[in-house]
Amino acid sequence: MNNSLLALTGFVTWTLLLLVLMESLRSRLVLLKAVPSNGFQPDNGNLSPFMQRLARAHANCLEGLPVFGGLLVIAALSGQTAMTDPLALVLLATRVVQSLIHLTSLSVMAVNLRFTAFAVQMLIALYWAFALLTS
Repeated sequence: MNNSLLALTGFVTWTLLLLVLMESLRSRLVLLKAVPSNGFQPDNGNLSPFMQRLARAHANCLEGLPVFGGLLVIAALSGQTAMTDPLALVLLATRVVQSLIHLTSLSVMAVNLRFTAFAVQMLIALYWAFALLTS
């Protein structure tokens, strides 16, 4: 598997792992009768700050997957992964870093670092989009 498909698989897997974590924690709350099964807000707004950050980290992955994943799929389908392979794992790493920072802190420094990780992803995506359009 080339780096582009590995990064796409990793991105999807990371998104799934965040979902599994969120639903495991929600299930625990239901089993402990702390929250009724119909008592969850989509953003976990009625739960702990960590659960709220987890919902946003998962949503961020879902929001980014069509853009970042789409470019990787386009490269794979058009036989141009040589264009995306060099930065594919950087994109995945910065996505994981962004999520981990989101889960751990909302301090000014953390938010700035999280944005930096996201900005790297956007720059990579812009580069890929331009390269794919002009190849």
